[in-house]
Amino acid sequence: VSQFISSEYSRFCISLDIYFVFVYTCLSILLSVSSRSMASKTPVGFVGLGNMGTPMAKNLLKNGYPVIATDVFPESRKELQDTGAQVVDSPADVAEKADRIITMLPSSPNVIEVYTGPNGILKKVKKGTLLIDSSTIDPAVSKEMAVAAEKMGAVFMDAPVSGGVGAASMGKLTFMVGGVEQEYNAAQELLTCMGANVVYCGQVGTGQAAKICNNMLLAIGMIGTAETMNLGIRLGLDPKLLAKILNMSSGRCWSSDTYNPVPGVMEGVPSANSYQGGFGTTLMAKDLGLAQNTATNTKTTIPLGSLAHQIYRVMCARGYANKDFSSVFQFLREEEGQ
Repeated sequence: VSQFISSEYSRFCISLDIYFVFVYTCLSILLSVSSRSMASKTPVGFVGLGNMGTPMAKNLLKNGYPVIATDVFPESRKELQDTGAQVVDSPADVAEKADRIITMLPSSPNVIEVYTGPNGILKKVKKGTLLIDSSTIDPAVSKEMAVAAEKMGAVFMDAPVSGGVGAASMGKLTFMVGGVEQEYNAAQELLTCMGANVVYCGQVGTGQAAKICNNMLLAIGMIGTAETMNLGIRLGLDPKLLAKILNMSSGRCWSSDTYNPVPGVMEGVPSANSYQGGFGTTLMAKDLGLAQNTATNTKTTIPLGSLAHQIYRVMCARGYANKDFSSVFQFLREEEGQ
């Protein structure tokens, strides 16, 4: 009996030793993979720390990427520096320190300046650098920047976003990507840190084309929702009840169920905060201008898009430029003298 117990105990000890060796080996492999993964996260440059750029850059930091950033406003640089980013003085300084750079800027002229200006990215860009522009600009400008970048040995991709400030903060943006397909995976690695959806659209400029089409429909839908809600209120319907009915019926859209323009209908949207924050009317007017220009260049008829452009331009002239674009509801009521 004692021999049997001794024999079984020996086998048990051997099995235990094998088990611990197995566990140790697995842990070593996991730690090695983790170490290599962290080591591969080289610095990412970020230019443009506005309402969208700041939360996007913060999400890169949360995902373990060192961020080297700059912005024209010192307070924006300070905010990101306080969350762990390294800040520098110019886009050229960013290009000197990072071989993957994301830009998030208000307009085509801003993009041209940041890339090709005296202190622009292309002044100090390194060969092989991946440049990702998430601004919403004219597709023709994206193509120009791609050509300029290629001359310097860099790769330019356009990757505009949809989703707004809320989605940017939560890392749930949608990216529409245009550029060299072979570079898409490298871009996707970064974009998935900031977005829930990353869609490859085709050659350079197609990301911008998709974004322009989306925003034209968004503007038309917002105006339609504002008109509908206003009419219902004038007919004696409670706005919350009307919104509920619309959102369980065929008239449902993003502007009615997620971003309702009527104060008091929803919480956490600009209409609940005097139309502060969100996506500015001036930016919507700019995007509709891009849609109008591209429609003219391609001889495409966009009657509703053109009318939406006119409405948002008038709003900008009437003091709504810095309010969220959903303030079109307030604009319509004001036009009625209410």
